[in-house]
Amino acid sequence: MARAIHWERNEDPVGIWEHRGKVALAGRGHSKNTDRRWDGVSLDKSLGAYVIEAARAAMDDAGISPEDVDGIVTSAGGQPNHASLGGHWGPTRSYFDAPYDTEDGLTFVTAEWLRKTMNLPNVKYLNSHGSTVWNLIGLAAQVVGDGRCEVCLVPYPNGNIEGRYHQNPALEAPGPAQWNFPYGWGQSVHGYVFEQYARKYGTNHDRMAPFIVQEHANGLLWPHSYYAQHEPEPFTAEDYLNGRWIAQNLSIFDCDRPVQAGACYVITTAERAKDMKQKPVYILDHTESAFSPRSLVQTLDDTEEWTDTQARRSYAGSGLRPEDIDVFAPYDGFAVFTQYFLEAFGWRGVKRGDAHDFYAGDISLKGPNPINSGGGNM
Repeated sequence: MARAIHWERNEDPVGIWEHRGKVALAGRGHSKNTDRRWDGVSLDKSLGAYVIEAARAAMDDAGISPEDVDGIVTSAGGQPNHASLGGHWGPTRSYFDAPYDTEDGLTFVTAEWLRKTMNLPNVKYLNSHGSTVWNLIGLAAQVVGDGRCEVCLVPYPNGNIEGRYHQNPALEAPGPAQWNFPYGWGQSVHGYVFEQYARKYGTNHDRMAPFIVQEHANGLLWPHSYYAQHEPEPFTAEDYLNGRWIAQNLSIFDCDRPVQAGACYVITTAERAKDMKQKPVYILDHTESAFSPRSLVQTLDDTEEWTDTQARRSYAGSGLRPEDIDVFAPYDGFAVFTQYFLEAFGWRGVKRGDAHDFYAGDISLKGPNPINSGGGNM
């Protein structure tokens, strides 16, 4: 198995990416179903089954055969450091004969498992050490650009098991962790930072409503989305404003919904993409940023500094400017931090503190400012 070392473009100045426009996205696929969680029993609904489904759909979308694929880059469990959601608890099933020693293909999916199970005979590059989804495309693009493979499958397994999603399995709380681990701090930091944002810029949580409502409307148009399949009713501002607090200024409707599904992309060279079924989407850059808070917890100052750095790197690496961007899709794993990216990238002229005024305008798909047109994670 290959482990890409020092592939990230995360040191300033990044410069124009050497493979700019020479790598393309040529296909995409998704599992037919998006479930709330896996029951731990139905093998046709395991992560392995759903990733195979997504990979076949992506290959069909690109018009390629199993023989064409020569690389696989994945995050085995869809989590940081390629960990699986259930990895810390171990298997609890009694229906496998001993020796039962792996969850591969069940609660996580490695590149090795996928190559063997799908019978991909010409794969020469395997990497199961990708991080979360936002890094996978950059890693795969660099791998293809560097010539390690030419037609790369990039599957993303997204798993959810009863009672396990993002539980903290730590048995100790060393150093600064003693101040947050025992009290369930975790993701509630996003509510804390949002409170700082609201005080600094004179806004409030209610003003998030237009953005959340539009994201739900966008997501309902995607047939594979959880809401399109299970809760197709329109989501209203009243629904949002009545959502219960997870932590003050972090509503349940600000949080992404854990689901069980699989997705996959085909990344290839621009030259190979010319002969494939779909019109290529050329990749102009990838840059990464990783930061640590100055103190025990993340603050608004930290967040604005980090997002400013990422925006600067993205524009420098791609050679683009804010006015060159037609459709903007900032990360929204928690909706309350999307405005930090919007303001840092300066899309549509939005500056620090302007995001909620922007949300109050026309952000519909047919309007001038189609933000997160696919519905994001909401």
